[in-house]
Amino acid sequence: MNDVNKAMAVFHSHIGGKLLNVVPMLLLFSLGFVLGMTSDSKFPNFYLSSVASSPSPAPLPPQNPQVGLARFLEPPSVMHNMTDEELLWLASMTPKVRSTPYHRAPKVAFLFLARGDLPLRPLWEKFFAGHEGLYSIYVHTDPSYTGSPPEDSVFYGRMIPSQKTMWGDMSLVAAERRLLANALLDLSNERFVMLSESCIPLYDFPTVHAVLTGSNTSFVDSFVNHDSEVRYNPFFADRSNITLAQWRKGAQWFEMDRALAREVVSDDTYFPAFREYCAAQPSCLMDEHYIPTLLSLIGWRHNANRTLTYADWRIGEVHPQTYGRDDVTEDLIRKIRGGAGSGRNCTYNDGANGTCYLFARKFAHDALEPLFRLAPKVMGFG
Repeated sequence: MNDVNKAMAVFHSHIGGKLLNVVPMLLLFSLGFVLGMTSDSKFPNFYLSSVASSPSPAPLPPQNPQVGLARFLEPPSVMHNMTDEELLWLASMTPKVRSTPYHRAPKVAFLFLARGDLPLRPLWEKFFAGHEGLYSIYVHTDPSYTGSPPEDSVFYGRMIPSQKTMWGDMSLVAAERRLLANALLDLSNERFVMLSESCIPLYDFPTVHAVLTGSNTSFVDSFVNHDSEVRYNPFFADRSNITLAQWRKGAQWFEMDRALAREVVSDDTYFPAFREYCAAQPSCLMDEHYIPTLLSLIGWRHNANRTLTYADWRIGEVHPQTYGRDDVTEDLIRKIRGGAGSGRNCTYNDGANGTCYLFARKFAHDALEPLFRLAPKVMGFG
């Protein structure tokens, strides 16, 4: 019995004591398991706070959604923070594959070069009404302009990042290139129309869209004008090898296709020379020479050498005739549509066509009311 007592004493001293230490741990573990089966509201506060402070496991990375071609072709926002250099570089890109793997209606980009408000905006809104998806609008205003069309207007949110312009200066050409570049970012834009705040449409939208998208040429004034040779300077020959024989003149209000628009925005050979010249020559009037001369320099053949925007220069001033409220009549609009005073051949795709002009300028602010009244009867919209 003494031996048994000794064995029990050894068990208690070496093993029994350790079991007593383990028992509380087992009880705590059991308590935690039971509490885990209940709601979080029954957890002790100290336990919940320790859980909340512990780092959560990293979430699994989300699966990248598939982005198809349709998403890629969505028109980009007109607001961005690109510099002109970045914008022109991006807009100059073109796919090498000639055929397109998608089908979309060709759009006409309407580029408005304005000081601020568009006083004839209600007339243009009637013109665009019901033809969504067939046009894009881009507006370049003075950077100081803080106004905005109403939210229900097609012009709302269409002002691009702009810079200051001056009459007769190369800053106007820079604004034209800026408008073209923004419009080129929308791959559905196939034709590009430069307009001012004093321009009006002479026909309804379907007619304008059909004439422009159906043409195999651009419509840019680019002609030899001996009276304008006084504006040529040997500086151009020294700076960029532009000769007098290559010198051209024309109205800045153009209608061009996508291929020519890319040529204009990607020109980094001749544009710097014009800009440098105008920096030392206030009112250099190069807005009438840069694009017409560029077409001559690059040998552009797909051009009708005429504009589709009418202006009456017969008064012999530095600005064309301005039409006010009392000037706007049915007879005036019909004469302009018929090519009054153009003195040019209004052929279309190498064939006879009666459409000499699609747009006209300059119309004053107070001409809106009679224009609005004549639009349904004469222009075919409204």
